[in-house]
Amino acid sequence: MNRIAFVFVVGLAFAVGQNLQCYKCSIGLWNLCLTTKTTCDVGQHCFSGEGGTGDLKIKMKGCLDPAKCNKTENVNLPGTSNTTMYTMLKTCCNTNLCNAAPGLPGASALSLAAVTMFSLLAANFMV
Repeated sequence: MNRIAFVFVVGLAFAVGQNLQCYKCSIGLWNLCLTTKTTCDVGQHCFSGEGGTGDLKIKMKGCLDPAKCNKTENVNLPGTSNTTMYTMLKTCCNTNLCNAAPGLPGASALSLAAVTMFSLLAANFMV
């Protein structure tokens, strides 16, 4: 019984000490946001950001300090501090890879294009 408790405590220590993994996308437009996986710093959460103006929807994903979560921030013109280009709402979650796109977690445009091309090619040979 003592061994089971030891294994449990060691496993818990490793689980608590690990950093969160999130999807990262520096900038995306509309529903296209090419992602990679990244490891956050200790204490950070995953986030998905959405903003823009009018029909132009801008997306971001990555790691964020909890104090900046679930807040809307102004994105300024580079080199200025008072010219707002758009606002972005960054919503957070705190489990591994929780900031994936709904329905297609981690799928990149390149992999989707490859699957589509392969399907069309296969359909041509079957007909």
